[in-house]
Amino acid sequence: MDIPKFVVIGGGFSGAVFAERVAEMLNEQILIVEKREHIGGNSYDYKSEEGIFVHKYGPHIFHTDYDIVWDYLLNFSSFNNYKHKVLAYIDGKYIKLPFDFQGIEEFFKERKEKIKERLLENYKISDKVPIYELLNSKDKLLKEIGEFVYNKIFLNYSIKQWGENPLNLSKEILKRVPVYIGIKDGYFENRYEGIPEKGFINIFNNMLKNENIGIKLKTDVKEFFYLKDGMIYTKDNKVFDGYFIYTGPIDYLFDYKFGKLPYRSLKFDFQKIDKEYYQKAAVVNYPNDYDFTRITEYKHFIEIKTSKTIISKEFPGEYDENNKEFNIPYYPILKEENINILSKYLNESKKYKKLYLIGRLAEYKYYNMDEVILSALNLYNKEFEDKNK
Repeated sequence: MDIPKFVVIGGGFSGAVFAERVAEMLNEQILIVEKREHIGGNSYDYKSEEGIFVHKYGPHIFHTDYDIVWDYLLNFSSFNNYKHKVLAYIDGKYIKLPFDFQGIEEFFKERKEKIKERLLENYKISDKVPIYELLNSKDKLLKEIGEFVYNKIFLNYSIKQWGENPLNLSKEILKRVPVYIGIKDGYFENRYEGIPEKGFINIFNNMLKNENIGIKLKTDVKEFFYLKDGMIYTKDNKVFDGYFIYTGPIDYLFDYKFGKLPYRSLKFDFQKIDKEYYQKAAVVNYPNDYDFTRITEYKHFIEIKTSKTIISKEFPGEYDENNKEFNIPYYPILKEENINILSKYLNESKKYKKLYLIGRLAEYKYYNMDEVILSALNLYNKEFEDKNK
């Protein structure tokens, strides 16, 4: 097949957004090469026979404060008014996350007023206090709260999720479970939040319907290209002088020459339940019980009238491309030794003038959906927008 001068490896949000911009704004042909049998990456969803939108790779809730990202997505889908709520099962009780004054009232009944008063002496209403800050506090009462949240909510969940003590990981991980000063209604605090009314797959279908966009599914990047000595070659050994946008694992692209970058993976146990609802929120975390980390009930995202519901239990594990259960890389493990390996790959990538790396896997960075979209828009605007003028 003829290869256009723009090629994107990966059909998730990073690749799809960039491809849409090139096709629409530059009126250039662009090819998406996707390893899976579908577009959408980990945001892929589908409608069950009951009409429930099921997120195949775990729950995805769109939320952002970026006007540019929200306005961009509205070109391809409308969103409902879903507000995400998360519960955690702690000592036989269901409490909402993030941990807030209601949690204090539930678990520290006799000292609740004293604890809330002490927190308000040190922080303002609506502050989100990282637990590592409370753990290191010289105030014994604040430290006690930090230890409670760390031990009851964070520690065992993170050990299951990451396979090791979270204190060995980046503080960015610790920031994800704060203590909220006050009473929090909902999990996120962004200006925009919701679920696409016709599913995430509808966004991708609309985004990629431009005739300039070609899509090759179930195709590995190395079936088309290889990299050597600062040049990108096609499999018939011809130099590819076009723009190469890569969203897959960076270590795989360079044949693991500096070593493999580790990831955590997930497997999902999907179950159809013969009842209207299974749980009170879309997501319930189980930090200290069971082998799985959480249960998602997808019917909460886009509610429909049906007597059945669908849930998934989420089991983390070590990524291994040859493992039948854990063969999809989800989360980069942000440890110093891994960052050092990453830096070698990033330096290697600079030898290739028209190679661009975007996304969680290519940059080995934890991104939310909105950050992935913003990164792709920024890449296009910075490097290619002028070509349209």
